[in-house]
Amino acid sequence: MAKGGKKQWCYFFGRKSGAEGRGLGKEILGGKGQGLAEMVSIGLPVPAGFTIAIDACAEYFRLGRKLPKGLEAEVREYVRRLEKETGKRLGDERDPLLVSVRSGAARSMPGMMETILNLGLNDRSVEGLATITGNPRFAYDSYRRFIQMYSTTAMGLSKEPLEQKLHDLKARRGVKGDPELGAEDLKALVAEYKAFYKANMKGQDFPQDPEQQLWGAIQAVFNSWEAEKAVTYRRVEKIADLKGTAVNIVQMVFGNKGENSGTGVCFTRDPNSGENVFYGDCLINAQGEDVVAGIRTPMRLVELDKLLPQAYKELVKVRSILEKHYKDMQDLEFTIEDGKLYLLQCRTGKRGPSATFRIAVDMVQEKLITKEQAVARISPEDIERLFYPVISPDIQRKDLDAARLGAGINAVPGAAAGKVVFTAAEAERQAQLGAKVILVRKETSPEDVGGMHAAAGILTATGGKTSHAAVVARGWGKCCVVGCEGLDIDEAAGRMTLGGRTIKQGEALTLDGSTGEVFAGELPLRKPELPKAYHTLLGWADELRTIKVRTNADTPYDAENAVRMGAEGIGLCRTEHMFFDTEERRLAIQEMIVAEDLASRQKALAKLLPFQREDFHGLFTAMDGRPVTIRLIDPPLHEFTPKDDAGVEKLSRATGHSPEAIRRRCEQLHESNPMLGHRGCRLCITYPEILEMQVKAIILAALDASKKGKPARPEIMIPLTMDPKEFTILEGQVRAVADALIKEAGSRLEYMVGTMIEIPRAALLADRIAERAEFFSFGTNDLTQMTLGLSRDDAGRFLPDYVRSEKDGGKAIFRDDPFQSLDQDGVGQLVRMGIQLGRSTRPKLKVGICGEHGGESRSVKFCASVGMDYVSCSPYRVPIARLAAAQYAVEAKAAAKAGKGGKSGKGKGGKKGRK
Repeated sequence: MAKGGKKQWCYFFGRKSGAEGRGLGKEILGGKGQGLAEMVSIGLPVPAGFTIAIDACAEYFRLGRKLPKGLEAEVREYVRRLEKETGKRLGDERDPLLVSVRSGAARSMPGMMETILNLGLNDRSVEGLATITGNPRFAYDSYRRFIQMYSTTAMGLSKEPLEQKLHDLKARRGVKGDPELGAEDLKALVAEYKAFYKANMKGQDFPQDPEQQLWGAIQAVFNSWEAEKAVTYRRVEKIADLKGTAVNIVQMVFGNKGENSGTGVCFTRDPNSGENVFYGDCLINAQGEDVVAGIRTPMRLVELDKLLPQAYKELVKVRSILEKHYKDMQDLEFTIEDGKLYLLQCRTGKRGPSATFRIAVDMVQEKLITKEQAVARISPEDIERLFYPVISPDIQRKDLDAARLGAGINAVPGAAAGKVVFTAAEAERQAQLGAKVILVRKETSPEDVGGMHAAAGILTATGGKTSHAAVVARGWGKCCVVGCEGLDIDEAAGRMTLGGRTIKQGEALTLDGSTGEVFAGELPLRKPELPKAYHTLLGWADELRTIKVRTNADTPYDAENAVRMGAEGIGLCRTEHMFFDTEERRLAIQEMIVAEDLASRQKALAKLLPFQREDFHGLFTAMDGRPVTIRLIDPPLHEFTPKDDAGVEKLSRATGHSPEAIRRRCEQLHESNPMLGHRGCRLCITYPEILEMQVKAIILAALDASKKGKPARPEIMIPLTMDPKEFTILEGQVRAVADALIKEAGSRLEYMVGTMIEIPRAALLADRIAERAEFFSFGTNDLTQMTLGLSRDDAGRFLPDYVRSEKDGGKAIFRDDPFQSLDQDGVGQLVRMGIQLGRSTRPKLKVGICGEHGGESRSVKFCASVGMDYVSCSPYRVPIARLAAAQYAVEAKAAAKAGKGGKSGKGKGGKKGRK
């Protein structure tokens, strides 16, 4: 902001003067500064001070770590205002003003940046403080704390030697706690600290000038923004939109003045359970860092009621005021000085996943917030954290560190522990014996799907978050770590090496899919329980949203699980996964592939028909009247062929073909670029008998289910369409088979035929394709690959350079990985165009999405904005899609109300979209 025509860097707050920065956002004042200004403005007891705005930090780094023009003069002016407000002077020898200097970014980064307390003390003012308070012990305790903080924070000296000096002093005096040290003890410790400073600062004495101290502290806070731990934290938390930290310079109040003083940290509700109880820790005769750093064992907050009842009564009143003001659970830091309460910080409190939902629901019932506000404040990560097993929090960090082997990419959150196996077959065998296993592979393929399903967790040496292993594991909510580059696998020898340690097959391994870490041994896990409030809040989301949510499911188990998660149908059933389910099925599809004539292929397909029919019947039964979209065969045939000599020999015995003939056939099927090769509907153009078998299985299963009281609503999807004539040919074949079966059964079964839009040309010709297609499902995995010219299995090697910020060594070309969050500028335009063109010829065209993007929050909101009828995603992402759809409806309604042209969220398919 400008002040008198010049840039304003500082904003004052105090009970006498009010809050100069009231109404300014966290982007200017930072979270801490905004909280202090807000608390002053509503009359709460806050020590006076001022905030140096975030812009000053950003300018400091822009100038090459030099102070911005005008900042020094403005800080001096604000120090004088603070002295006037408090009636004390910084560095005064009789009654000194002491201040804290603390960081405060726009988003909470706990422990990542710096704080210095008791600034303004020196050899003279410490004596004045001792005299004015009549408490020399308190004065020298404050001085030794300041010297330690300033030495380690502003000057970068090691903290351990100073901590050791304190420990040695207590040992010499035969005491355990800091409060048991007397004034003379602390005075001697101050002398030791100063000598340490001088010895490590090339003979410089500890600074005695308070202004020098202040600028050293301010610059230390600025510099902490680019400290390694802060940079790493922002990268891990994906914080890329912040430009620096504010600095808060606040009058010190002292919790270490004696038994009538104390300090604490509290939450207005229990951050673990969400229960509406006052929760926190406190210490008597201590300063704030004693609680946070665990220097002393704190008391429970409620114990303060007995020790300092008046201060506790005030704190309870503050709790109520803040919750009504902020309408959310708050995290408070407070100090009690000589019985008087002061608030040092207020921010929205971090909470566990169960607490997140309970607090939101309780606050609606308490009429603090609306249902819309409750839904809006839940994040996708809040939902994810509810579902996945976690490594027991009872394990000490040192024990985790000792077991840690290394880390890869955290593809699917949660944790898993079990015996190491190196093949899918072994994973299935061990699982049948009741063992929990971790499947370790260089990479996975569709042929591994049985072992992947059997495994408790999956670890791969290569791949990214959208690699095969990640996509499949996510669908099952199965813990998965991919791209573990230090992992060396010797499958023949049955061992792996990671972090310099060798793990043999059958030995235990634990994966943390939330962090990507890999641990030796079987660590204890805990499975969270879904709280009642979760179901309540997701019910509200369902009331608000205007777009349907389906699931991607290939088995009745997946379908039933998805229904429990709230799925309203199946948007993608991948029929090829069913071919890998048993050895008998694998042999049948392989027989078809090596067959040399139509009759032989039909004979092999006849063996598959009952299996497919049974699978589809199970899906229709599980979905109980909900729509089921079944994609016809999609992968190229070479993916189904045997991969080793044993497999070739087995197929030879089953078919009578020589091993050499089988190998020749496998070689014939090899393609240089199979993703763009003979797959999808192209297979059915060449081999229409495959389509006939699959459609027959679908329709017969639907007829069976309907007869048994489970009405089926099949939607037959032709994949990889690129031309209207191509689709017309195959749609005609589908209808010929289906209509004949329905007529023969004397049934009135209704079904639909549509296509997957996953080739850019199909989106461009969508109006002509929609003349015959009754629905479109956008397959955005392949559409992204083909539009961007990227392979999702290989792009992980370089995509981080496109996504990472420039500060983190990247180029920031994309905001997000386009395989995780839909590329709305490019791929999104094709989606929008395809919908508009398709509905120009078929106004009631049903439209959905079935790529991985269907379960990503921003992508779901985009799908709602372009008028899709439904999104479809992995079962465990269904709740996230339900939430995102509701949040879009809330945002669109608010935008429309504000006159910003927001859409209603109804798309073009009616209030709830077409079913």
